[in-house]
Amino acid sequence: MTEEHIHQTHPDIIKRLKRADGHLRSIIEMIESGRSCLDIAQQLHAVEKAIDQAKKTLIQDHIDHCLEEAIGSKPKDQRRSLDEFKEITKYL
Repeated sequence: MTEEHIHQTHPDIIKRLKRADGHLRSIIEMIESGRSCLDIAQQLHAVEKAIDQAKKTLIQDHIDHCLEEAIGSKPKDQRRSLDEFKEITKYL
């Protein structure tokens, strides 16, 4: 059985993904009703950004909690690689 992992950011991620899901359904309706490609592309871009932000939040949350917990309290010189990794992931 998989261990449950729930973090403080998960409710916000769920809300964001549910909004993106609803938005995506409306885009499908836009395509089916013959809306302009420009309108559809703009809406697809918005959904893509929402999902991308949810992914980034999830990854940052994992690094800040799960990875941090796995590493434990190490001396500063031994944490350098983890700290650099955490910093560079902000550019994903």
